[in-house]
Amino acid sequence: MKTPQSDCKWLAAQFKPNSHMIALRNLERQGFGSFLPLYKKAILTGRRSRAILRPLFPGYVFVSYRPNDQSWQTINHTNGITRLVSAGDTPLAVPTRLIEDLRARCDDQNVFHPLESIKPGTQVKIEVGPFANFLATVDEVESDRRVWLLIDLLGRTNRVNASIDAFNLS
Repeated sequence: MKTPQSDCKWLAAQFKPNSHMIALRNLERQGFGSFLPLYKKAILTGRRSRAILRPLFPGYVFVSYRPNDQSWQTINHTNGITRLVSAGDTPLAVPTRLIEDLRARCDDQNVFHPLESIKPGTQVKIEVGPFANFLATVDEVESDRRVWLLIDLLGRTNRVNASIDAFNLS
């Protein structure tokens, strides 16, 4: 997949069902950079389990474009793409920081790897949201960057769901 330049903006495009490879190929042919983070999903066929690669964000691919050189309207007419995520007639830009963070956690084949250091029993400090500055214990880690935390509130242990981005290891 083509690597975008630094002056690019990122958009999210919805692709047609099971057409992510067609969409990626056609976006690349048109000169657009693209990023499709994948994850390994275990499936059971007969008595065997095997891993297949599935999109981390089902139905969506990230597309980069240079506002001065390319027209985003072209993306809407790309074979395999249904539409750009938009507000009215204006496509919504995806924060560059989000794409950079996702890319940092993906390997060369764009396979997403969850954080290894966060395991059940790990002590964390929540940094954002209504529980900011609370200490919590990781109870369960899900594959989509969601974590179940145990927080002591008013003398009772409560289980809450949070994004991995909401805390730091303490």
